[in-house]
Amino acid sequence: MLDWTIGHLKSRGCESARLDAEILLAHARGCQRIRLYTEYDAPLTLEERAKMRELVQRRATLEPVAYLVGFREFFGLDFEVQPGVFIPRPDTETLVITALDIASEIDAPRILDICTGSACIPVAIAANCPASRLTAVELDEQVFEVARRNIQRHDLESRIELLQGDLFAPLATDANFEVITGNPPYITDTEMESLPPDVRDHEPHLALQAGSDGLDVVRRLIPEANRFLVEGGALLLEIAAEQAEAVVALFAAAGTYEPAQIAHDLRGRSRVVWSRKTT
Repeated sequence: MLDWTIGHLKSRGCESARLDAEILLAHARGCQRIRLYTEYDAPLTLEERAKMRELVQRRATLEPVAYLVGFREFFGLDFEVQPGVFIPRPDTETLVITALDIASEIDAPRILDICTGSACIPVAIAANCPASRLTAVELDEQVFEVARRNIQRHDLESRIELLQGDLFAPLATDANFEVITGNPPYITDTEMESLPPDVRDHEPHLALQAGSDGLDVVRRLIPEANRFLVEGGALLLEIAAEQAEAVVALFAAAGTYEPAQIAHDLRGRSRVVWSRKTT
């Protein structure tokens, strides 16, 4: 079943055909992926075959695997996702790692995550920084409900407050934080057309697209965040590698931040631009 599925998905343009096949078959069988190999000679039931057939047909149209199985792993944790919810990416773990490094210097850090999506960022931070208290903000109502369930899934309702609204709008006027994180949309209008079909045709454009240079939301975030950061507080933003210098310049133009720093992902690409508030 795996061999046939891998060949079929490759022929349909799936770049990660083996991984896709393993995830789909494990889901159809209701088992962990390792059991596909420790139980390689186990026959599939008719029900498992029918479920696998449906999953493969949908994946062959380039529907994202995460939507087919209903979850995505991020930072060693499972998160519910569904059509309309941005799928967490491994590159975003760079943002979490950088935030955890900064938070480790603070006794009880107050952390805000903007454009929280599935809530993978605040949940990962909370799970790895027990002293932290977090607030997460999401605009889309459907995505907000998925974020709420993910926070509940990891038993973090007492430490993560979830708010619905546009960027900083739902916050109390006197709210302040030691760390603000954000993975805002940063794909340019032109790039949207050339994205892989499983991203362009299935994932929410609200979480992806941000104007002619991809920085429409970042331009709002940097000056607006200043009001909610304590002095010395840090703002961390995930961006595309080619935008790093432009975002560094936006921090400088705001006039209220230290010279921005760049954190790199595991491939050595610029992934996070961050700076501390000075005034």
